[in-house]
Amino acid sequence: MASVKPNPDEGLTTTAELPGGEPADLIAAGDASAELLADSLGDYTRILGRRLRSGESGALPVIIGLVVIVAFFWIRSPAFMTPNNLVNLMGQSAFVITLGMAEIFVLLLGDIDLAAGYTAAIGAVIALWMLALGDPWWASVLVALVVTAGYGALQGIITAKLRLPSFVVTLAGQLGLSGLLLYLIDKTGSIGVGGVISLHNSIINDIEGGYLSPAATWIVMIVVIVLAALIIFSGDYRRRSSGLVAPPVSVTLLKVAAIAVAGIVVVLVANANRSNGVIPVEGMPWSVLVVLAILFLWTVLLGRTRFGRYIYAIGGNAEAARRAGISIVRIRTLAFALCGLTAGMTGIIYASYLGSISNDVNGGQNVLNACAAAVIGGTSLFGGRGKMLHAVLGGLVVGVIYNGLELLGLSASAQLMWTALVLLAAVIVDRLTRRDQGVL
Repeated sequence: MASVKPNPDEGLTTTAELPGGEPADLIAAGDASAELLADSLGDYTRILGRRLRSGESGALPVIIGLVVIVAFFWIRSPAFMTPNNLVNLMGQSAFVITLGMAEIFVLLLGDIDLAAGYTAAIGAVIALWMLALGDPWWASVLVALVVTAGYGALQGIITAKLRLPSFVVTLAGQLGLSGLLLYLIDKTGSIGVGGVISLHNSIINDIEGGYLSPAATWIVMIVVIVLAALIIFSGDYRRRSSGLVAPPVSVTLLKVAAIAVAGIVVVLVANANRSNGVIPVEGMPWSVLVVLAILFLWTVLLGRTRFGRYIYAIGGNAEAARRAGISIVRIRTLAFALCGLTAGMTGIIYASYLGSISNDVNGGQNVLNACAAAVIGGTSLFGGRGKMLHAVLGGLVVGVIYNGLELLGLSASAQLMWTALVLLAAVIVDRLTRRDQGVL
């Protein structure tokens, strides 16, 4: 059967077929990606321009905003663009980005997990406690992730089975886990990452404190770029082989080129000598590699699997998804479990960043920064729209604001207020865009 491209100027609803063969009127032609509607790079540019004029801006505002913010801090403080500060910024943003990825799983459903910040802290306490008792690092991390994923699944079951607002359920979870954190720390004291068991603890510590060699940095980035290109081209090939619409080759090449340029810039910054002494400090931080690995896994999960399509279907129209035969309870439970799992990963990264875990961890502020990162990056609070890449973009915006204001010598209060203004602007843009599209 020949594929037919929907007219981008029409708002007609087309019949979609969910993975597994369930038909459902869940995809509107107006929501189709511009690259799928285009026959050439020129068509893609025209369609994209038309959508920008109508308010469908995608991730473009946050990219422009990030460039403007970076330029502002560069002008005010030339030290901002030094390799040393940029690499520090990567490490500072890592746990905000990964916790933002955790939130995206539930935000896509129109839910929220306010407990994720303390879920991360509890995961870190469990992992570091086991390390202090002499357990292998891999077993400590594995147990911590199982516990955090299990707790996330519990919240999902309560929310889905009893049809309770996720805001209330996870707010209760935030309060309960903050109390549990105080109890565990009282029993163990502040658990340091370094010096308890040198080999095991150094592995955890190296997530934020260790670096790849310059040669390894180039090799890793080349592998990342090649994998990204293979995934993009193979996806297009499968669509064409199945008689479905695929983006023009020129658009795909442009996308791969953008990824390659971004990767090369990161490598050049990371491989610059950041030491003022005799021994050079070069290479990409391990935390960047960890973030890229999580981004890759969760992007494939959401974009290439039945589970990912079900999440978007439920977030877009839960009733239509239910009538199509999708188990909303099961998908919501799995989404909360993945949120908890990713929060557990964040806890390990955060412990490496701090060097310890104590009862001073501000899980409430961390989860709000994570939600801010996801929303600023382009994920909708109303469900159905968002990507893991949005957490990366939004996390960088939050990290740049905090880092830049610190360089300017401004207080923590100024950092919070500026982040609040950026978040408010992102939510207003999201709301106006959906209203212009007739969604709300």
